Amino acid sequence: MKTNIADKCFNRLRKSNLRTHTGTGIYAHKAKFLLNYFCRRQYIDPVILFKTMAGIYIHIPFCRKACCYCNFHFSVSQKLLPQMVNAIAQEMVLRTEYINEKIETVYFGGGTPSLLRAGDIALLLNKMHSLFHVDDNAEITLEANPDDMAADKLSAWKSMGINRLSIGTQSFFDEDLRWMNRAHNARQAYNSINLAVQSGFDNISTDFIYGTPGLTNEQWLQNLEMACQLHIPHLSCYALTVEPHTVLRRMIDKQKKEDVDAEKQSAQFELLMQWAAGKGYEHYEISNFAKPGFRSLHNSSYWQGKHYIGLGPSAHSFNGNTRQWNISNNALYIENLHKNIVPFEQEELTSTQQLNEYIMTALRTAKGINLFHLNRLSGEKITTDIIKEAERFIQQDLMERKENALVLTSKGKLFADGIAASLFR
Repeated sequence: MKTNIADKCFNRLRKSNLRTHTGTGIYAHKAKFLLNYFCRRQYIDPVILFKTMAGIYIHIPFCRKACCYCNFHFSVSQKLLPQMVNAIAQEMVLRTEYINEKIETVYFGGGTPSLLRAGDIALLLNKMHSLFHVDDNAEITLEANPDDMAADKLSAWKSMGINRLSIGTQSFFDEDLRWMNRAHNARQAYNSINLAVQSGFDNISTDFIYGTPGLTNEQWLQNLEMACQLHIPHLSCYALTVEPHTVLRRMIDKQKKEDVDAEKQSAQFELLMQWAAGKGYEHYEISNFAKPGFRSLHNSSYWQGKHYIGLGPSAHSFNGNTRQWNISNNALYIENLHKNIVPFEQEELTSTQQLNEYIMTALRTAKGINLFHLNRLSGEKITTDIIKEAERFIQQDLMERKENALVLTSKGKLFADGIAASLFR
């Protein structure tokens, strides 16, 4: 039987030694009843009340090829990879005081973490376990590209504690993959997922990109159907974005590639939402869909405002009051860590920044903006002003008020960023 959120909150209360009226007998029963009532009515957001867990993100900044659309920090030269692993391990040593919470999620991202040797991943995991209090049931995710996935690697990942894979499939059509300049082909995309399942992985996510110039609506639905046939429990689906300073941006400017069609992207997003609902996927965040029990705990922690440490060049960290980001230069990062210096910049978040970040992230989720938490962040006057501003979106069927939360409708999800910006203070 699944434990509901009120039970989880109640158990955390007991473990935190709050002994007022939550001990035993009728008081415990009443406490659990009240928690359940308030959580269901959204007077309490349990995630916000009980931020007792944190996450670790590890950025591995190397790739085999440069995807034309990517604006993340990476290098296609792997000559610094061994030194990078040692530098990240040393950053762990220097960052143990940044957060004090137990670690419930670990995420190897990039770049392409699956390029690492199994021994390198084991080194980083062992160092992390020796320095941080990692929960026994922590979600540990590794981003992997299909061309890196072999049976021996998968077996090694599983044995060292990797329990979730995020596979960069992007498409099951070769023409799309060539257009994106991906390193794998459609057959590898298909086989890698089967291989992961055969290796004992059941918590698998796959990334898709839609809205590319050559992708028809029919092909988009075929991609999704293939994912369903492969029993993938989590999908991360992103509209192609043309970022500044990318190869794609330059090629479009030189008319060597076709620009994206916003109407086509909107249509494919609507197809995605309809398809996912019919297949039993929860649309729990704008770009993320999961079968029950398979949401990404790590990514959810970002949207819930939990604390996290980012390790590696360009990685970001957040401890509730400050945000910091490491230098986006592999050689300089390694050089500094060799001197026991973490090269980062930092900003102290103002109350307005914290409010706007909450609006942006919460509105992207199925739970929406919790009005009681909003009031706690900003006060009654600003909360009232935001509710008034939201009214016009409610009238346009872009948003709805569900008890004590403001939630986007399916139609409103097409305009999430613009609506959020209108609510900013």
